[in-house]
Amino acid sequence: MRADQPACDPTCTERAAHVERADAARNRRRIMDAAQGMVRRHGVESLSMEDVAQSAGVGVGTVYRRFGDRAGLAYALLDEREREFQEAFLSGPAPLGPGAAPGERIRAFLDALLDRVDEQSALLLVAETNSAHARHLSGAYGAHRAHLAELLRSARPEGDAQVWADALLAPFGSVLITYQQEVAGMPLERIRAGLDDLVTALLR
Repeated sequence: MRADQPACDPTCTERAAHVERADAARNRRRIMDAAQGMVRRHGVESLSMEDVAQSAGVGVGTVYRRFGDRAGLAYALLDEREREFQEAFLSGPAPLGPGAAPGERIRAFLDALLDRVDEQSALLLVAETNSAHARHLSGAYGAHRAHLAELLRSARPEGDAQVWADALLAPFGSVLITYQQEVAGMPLERIRAGLDDLVTALLR
C-alpha cells in the first residue's frame, strides 16, 4: 500500500463505527441487566460501580465512562419509568396531559410526581444524594422544572415562574419524602393533602 493511500475507504469507516456502536449498546445492556439484577436480589444499597462491572463482565472504566458515577447509574435505572411519566404529562390525557386549565394540570402533575417519588424512593435516594446538586442537575429535574414553569406562567403570569417551580419541586426530593414517612410517621395522603394546600395558596 502506498503511503498516500487511505487505509480504509468511507464504507469501511462506516462499518467500523457501526460495530463500535453495536458493542457500546451491548455493553450498556449488560451493565443495565447486571445493575437491575443486583438491585432486585440485594436491594439498592448493594449498587456499586465495581460490582456491577464485574457482574456485567466489563471493565469498571466502561461503567464510569458510560454512567459517570453511582448517581448516573441510578438515574439510568429510573429512566424507563421517568420516560413514561414525561410522556403522560406532555401528551397524555388531561388533567395530567394537555387539555385542562393550568391550575388543574399543576395539581395533577405534582400529585403524580409524589406517587413517582414514593414508588422509587430507594433508587432516587441513591441518585439524588450522590453529590450536592445531583438532583437539580439531572435531566428529569430539568424536564419537571421546565414543564411546571410553563404551567405557572399560564396560571400566574405576574410571578417568577422559575423560582416558583423550584419552590414547588423542593418538597418532592426523596430525602424529605422518606423522612416524612419513615421518621416523622406521616402517611402519604397527609403529605399529599398538605402539598395540595400549598398549591392552593400559591394559585389563589
